[in-house]
Amino acid sequence: MSQVTVRSVVYQIDGQPYEGRLAFNAEHKDARPGLLMAPNWMGVSAGAEEIAKSVAAKGYVVLIADVYGQAVRPQNADQAGAAMMPLKDDRALLRKRMQAAFEQLQKQGEAAVDLSKLAVFGFCFGGCCALDLARTGAPVKAAVSFHGTLDSPNPADAKNIKGSVLVLHGASDPLVPKEQLPAFEDEMNAANVDWQLLSYGGAVHSFTDPHANVPGKMMYDAKTAARAFKSMHDLLDEVFKG
Repeated sequence: MSQVTVRSVVYQIDGQPYEGRLAFNAEHKDARPGLLMAPNWMGVSAGAEEIAKSVAAKGYVVLIADVYGQAVRPQNADQAGAAMMPLKDDRALLRKRMQAAFEQLQKQGEAAVDLSKLAVFGFCFGGCCALDLARTGAPVKAAVSFHGTLDSPNPADAKNIKGSVLVLHGASDPLVPKEQLPAFEDEMNAANVDWQLLSYGGAVHSFTDPHANVPGKMMYDAKTAARAFKSMHDLLDEVFKG
């Protein structure tokens, strides 16, 4: 991934600074599909950058969304929870911050983005963020959630979804309540969304995170992670074709 460049993207929301990270191959001069990445509850971090770089290496321009603000960089679970919960409890605010980051992906001047080929993906809390951006009616061809929560305070918002939805779920994930799965299916079906939910046997929360090591709760699973990323890339190939 040595050819992938990472740049800071600083922007304002309500007069406050936010700072995402843009990952792209500087050798690509033609416009490339743009992906907004919502990181896990740790926010913009070194781990998030590694994921963004690996996805950008496939030929995408990837912007890591900063939903906390430039000054908020959690260093542990307590700090991450304190930063995350106000946004989980205020989906309007969460959506506003995701929409602002999505706008930055489209208008930043570092890398050329094909505005007809946009998508969003996210991890854990970021999976919730990705789905909520899609529920706003943002012009994304796909929204992908890796081991994220699926609930919506207003399921009728699913009617706004314009692209395909892919949920990649650990079947043994104790942090995503079981009742959210059928509720999500009902939400998607009621809105006639093109959706998929892949449930991976034996996988728990954070199965894509190499640093997750809490047995039975949050654990990295290399095989499942590889399958999940392949599923995302297969969907992106499909929705971006032509």
